[in-house]
Amino acid sequence: MPDSSPHALISRNTESNLARVCVIIPTFRRPQGLETAMRSIRAQADAPPISLIVCDNSPEASARAQVEAFAAPFPVTYIHEPKTGVANARNSAVAVCDSDFIAFLDDDEEAPANWLNRLMAAQRQFDADVVFGPVTARIPDETRHNRAYYEHFFSRFGPAQSEVLPHYYGCGNSLLKTAALTSKTPFSTLQNEMGGEDDILFTTMKAEGRIMAWAADAPVFEDVPPTRATLAYTLKRGFAYGQGPSHSSGVNGRFLACAGWMAQGLVQAGIFGVASLILFALRHPRRAFVLDKAARGLGKTLWFPPFKMKFYGQVLLKKDAKTKT
Repeated sequence: MPDSSPHALISRNTESNLARVCVIIPTFRRPQGLETAMRSIRAQADAPPISLIVCDNSPEASARAQVEAFAAPFPVTYIHEPKTGVANARNSAVAVCDSDFIAFLDDDEEAPANWLNRLMAAQRQFDADVVFGPVTARIPDETRHNRAYYEHFFSRFGPAQSEVLPHYYGCGNSLLKTAALTSKTPFSTLQNEMGGEDDILFTTMKAEGRIMAWAADAPVFEDVPPTRATLAYTLKRGFAYGQGPSHSSGVNGRFLACAGWMAQGLVQAGIFGVASLILFALRHPRRAFVLDKAARGLGKTLWFPPFKMKFYGQVLLKKDAKTKT
């Protein structure tokens, strides 16, 4: 028989009044990283009522068996989104989420046991619509050259203390109030291959007056594979990151702001480009940092379609096909 004692009734009523959090993990052919991410959610301590949605973006549904076999004390939902693209994956998961809050964790990230609890604490403290947390990169041991740069590049830094932010960060390690989303498909599918779908969403939310906050004590760890700890990869990503503010301003009709970003980028690319050539000639330890700034500046200037960078979606399938031939 169910326990109908006053204590049990109070406990059930208290639990029902707690805000519910749905954790979303988009994934694309990363079984080991996905397992680490899912286990870190299962290990959450003192967390509100949670559920987990894993959106598999591989056309062959490669993560289905892994997710369906994953045991957890909370609901775990597997979704297959065969149309590749980072925005498609996020939108498909958001569309079936019925919780009060959505927390995003990438499939190469691991969350400490108090992660959700601290994100929620920051949300309550600032009545925030979006909360972002730090990211600490874990670089492969075999990476020697430019190691400090790679650790900085793949990490996310912010204020030393939790506070309201005047800007936004990326979607990985974030908490969103579901009611603040005006659409069940909030991420722009125009960004499926290049990323930046979160830039457009958060720019729009900021313009709507949404409150964005920083949870300094809610970090996650990101595992960086050797294939990404290279200048060839990071400079392309830096270029794409630079495109973000110009592209967001341009597609939203803020042409004066876009022109300002482009002019700033041109100056940035010129100054840091020349400086990086000198530092590389001198083998200076900061040379990669300076070259990265030049790449980001160039991205601010060259943001339009012919220079659109592609990291997700169909481009991954094409690379995979070339590998197999």
